[in-house]
Amino acid sequence: MRIVAGALFFSQALAFVPSSPTCRRTSTIFAADGKGRRAFVAESSAAAASAAALTAGIPQVASAASTKKWTPIKVPFTDTLYDIDFDSPTHGYLVGARGTFAETNDGGATWEPRAFSNLDAEEEVTYRFQQVSFVGGEGWVLGKPTLMLHTRDAGKTWERIPLSPKLPGDPMSVLALSPNKAEMTTSSGAIYVTENAGRNWKAQVKETIDATLNRVSTSGVSGASYFSGNILTPQRDEAGSYLAVSSRGNFFLTWEKDGDFWIPHNRGTPRRIQNMGFVQGDINKGLWMTLNGGKLLVSPANVDLTTDDYKFEEANIKTGGYGITDVSWRTETEVWAVGGSNTMYRSIDGGKTFAFDSSANAIPGNLYNLKFFKEFGNMGWALGSNGVLLKFTG
Repeated sequence: MRIVAGALFFSQALAFVPSSPTCRRTSTIFAADGKGRRAFVAESSAAAASAAALTAGIPQVASAASTKKWTPIKVPFTDTLYDIDFDSPTHGYLVGARGTFAETNDGGATWEPRAFSNLDAEEEVTYRFQQVSFVGGEGWVLGKPTLMLHTRDAGKTWERIPLSPKLPGDPMSVLALSPNKAEMTTSSGAIYVTENAGRNWKAQVKETIDATLNRVSTSGVSGASYFSGNILTPQRDEAGSYLAVSSRGNFFLTWEKDGDFWIPHNRGTPRRIQNMGFVQGDINKGLWMTLNGGKLLVSPANVDLTTDDYKFEEANIKTGGYGITDVSWRTETEVWAVGGSNTMYRSIDGGKTFAFDSSANAIPGNLYNLKFFKEFGNMGWALGSNGVLLKFTG
């Protein structure tokens, strides 16, 4: 079982567009010189690493400038891949756009296309499967247009779970917790738990985000008065707390497990939030935030979750102004980030500084999702457009 880590992107288009006219002119110069932007990023990372080493009086380690720790895996699809999950070290599922659905029984070395028996081929291709979650052979798949599927026999058969039209917002994530038990979130910030395989759902938050913002409208949270009523896909930490970004990317919210309502927070920057997540999967260890223009911020541990303002420190990462779409802690000190044009970055100091990784240099597309499965030997996967699937090889 893997905690859902769906994308919180504010705008994929904004994620991959330079943040200023200067950046655009620079890109034109790269083309004239015969160098790609990714080559520039790699050189910039190398230069930054060299300068840091000289400043500290420490000889530069060659591998710190550029690594190559991921291997492409062939899949039977060319569509965007959105999510991956395993219920054992060898058995897992992969989902994506245009009905993409595949299964592996050899730890992800090979993937076989699968179909849902309760969906005909013409119907299945109309769905964008965005979430998959398994535990002990029981699994859940969430798609758009709204569709929730459930299996009790490791994917041999699937049932369609009916969802009430009165549900506040659209389903955004689903997480398998134990036999018959799962957790679901919606675009309005509702959190539900079922203990009978989706027949009934019990609300965990007593107040909608709209109601909370109306009640605390004078709290000083910038952008709260412009709330559109929707959030981007919430992130869940290992203990059950949640983090969400407003659909405009102008503020974020946290919810601690067993709390009555969401707490809004200022983003502390004029740049719009693109994505957010937890440091090492734990809200108490801190949060990370990516912004337009390729910025990455990390908060310290044990920040007061009731405060309007959350303190963040900017990481040293050279992206050339292009967006970072996902970040994941592999260990306490090793951190990975991915972004537009399949760029990858690695930190070995807990997310303070990053160096370029060239694993996906020759692969066209964009990376959107990054996952490490600590329960299965810490195996790692990166997913993206054009059927891109990378496996961490270390």
